[in-house]
Amino acid sequence: MASPKYIFVVGGVMSGIGKGVASSAIGRIMQSKGYKTTAIKIDPYINVDAGTMNPTEHGEVFVLDDGYETDQDMGNYERFLGETLPSINYMTTGRVYQEVIRRERNLEYKGKNVEVVPDIPLEVIRRITEAQKAANADVTLIEVGGTIGEYQNIIFLEAARMLKQKYPHDVGVVMLSYVPIPGNIGEMKTKPTQYAARSLNSVGLQADVILARAAVPIDEKRKEKIAIFCNILPERVISAPDVESIYDVPINYEKDGLGDILCDVLGLERRPTDLSAWEAFVKKSKNGSKKINIAVVGKYFESGEYVLADAYISVLEALKHAAYSQDLGVKLSYLDSEGYEQDPAKLSELKNYDGVLVPGGFGSRGVEGIIAAIQFAREQKIPYFGLCYGMQLLTIEYARNVAGLAGANTAEINKDAPHPIIDVMPGQEDLLTKQDYGGTMRLGTYPCVLKEGTIAHGAYGSGEVAERHRHRYEVNPEYIQKLSDAGLVFSGTSPDGRLMEIAELSKDVHPFMLGTQFHPEFLSRPLSPHPLFVAFIKAASK
Repeated sequence: MASPKYIFVVGGVMSGIGKGVASSAIGRIMQSKGYKTTAIKIDPYINVDAGTMNPTEHGEVFVLDDGYETDQDMGNYERFLGETLPSINYMTTGRVYQEVIRRERNLEYKGKNVEVVPDIPLEVIRRITEAQKAANADVTLIEVGGTIGEYQNIIFLEAARMLKQKYPHDVGVVMLSYVPIPGNIGEMKTKPTQYAARSLNSVGLQADVILARAAVPIDEKRKEKIAIFCNILPERVISAPDVESIYDVPINYEKDGLGDILCDVLGLERRPTDLSAWEAFVKKSKNGSKKINIAVVGKYFESGEYVLADAYISVLEALKHAAYSQDLGVKLSYLDSEGYEQDPAKLSELKNYDGVLVPGGFGSRGVEGIIAAIQFAREQKIPYFGLCYGMQLLTIEYARNVAGLAGANTAEINKDAPHPIIDVMPGQEDLLTKQDYGGTMRLGTYPCVLKEGTIAHGAYGSGEVAERHRHRYEVNPEYIQKLSDAGLVFSGTSPDGRLMEIAELSKDVHPFMLGTQFHPEFLSRPLSPHPLFVAFIKAASK
């Protein structure tokens, strides 16, 4: 291909209508046409990365292979594309300004006056083109977070305009816009989309394609109306109704021929779309006649009156991938652990579930409730899967109630615990004292050596794996022998044997009781579910 192509995905009318899924779906479609595709997320936050954002407000922090903490949409990109993305594919306002200021302080601008325009948009463009080159991508998708018209987005839309002006035939703009159906009117209204299109025009951009998000498929009359007032061809208004699953979205877009339309916009050769493997996965996801009930016990579900599943989105999707691979449906229940602290009798509700999963987290809130749920799952022989904090709390529960280490705890909660089963490693203590918290995190991909004859080794089918981490505390080496003597099996360790990566109980003691210090959910893909999630689902189905 002569020149790389770029597709900017922007949002109109309101946020939260699925730009991340739309971008991922477009990426899957272009990939299925044989075009090498990568995806970039731009977040209009001053935060340098997503690591300090509250999960109940912003959703999950997704960690990349190289340890960069990003928005959850990066997880969608990796799952839909089946690709491992580097940190250059994620940027925030803070990251962009930080780099421009660094370069200015380093005299890299050679004394010239550094201004918001054009220097900030030029840095955005530099990062976009660097990501394209790193992936050697034919098509690069750039999702601009937020909504058209927001002050925070101006520099990114200006970057899109400047790139479009420089390469007019290589840049396309897709606008995802909400088309409401007010209940007291009962008619689909296009006026908000018209205003969004005009707002986009006001910054020098014209939508090439409009994805019309609505509760139901958009009819031809509304397509024509949007086309007239938004200055595009009617066939380039794509129906994007509510669907049963996010994995239906690429198939749904292709019903309106989105892939070929984007090829026309970008001057690419129209190639056949091969979504057969994806369609087979989607079909399998709807075939599960038997549903298994999984209780996800956590502490970030309550956000006002709503359950915020976004806080654990990679975990929930990994459970689905694993269940579908076994021709099973999965019903997830999100249980707030604080309820078990207030009323321990509520623990008996866990008997209604085929498996219990505890995802990652930080802090003391709800922790004693989680430990009580872990004890209940262990004693009642309910399959249990703990991720990161879920593995640490499994270890604490076992130390307290089996190994006889009364008062066992994590130093994160109680530095003066008589038995700090979970603690920072010696080299990290100085950093914590200096409040250099970023330096104490173990982030990104690390190797893990597996012990033969264990559940973990059987699931992976190999002796060494690499997994992504995001945590500060580890199993205290001083207690490893005592815990092992009491029957806890550390089936995965760092290559030097210092760090405990997986803890489990042998199968003759419990059908499935396993926790990982890492986050296996970050590597689960629709077409290749994570082996530990598959092992958990298999145990739960029995």
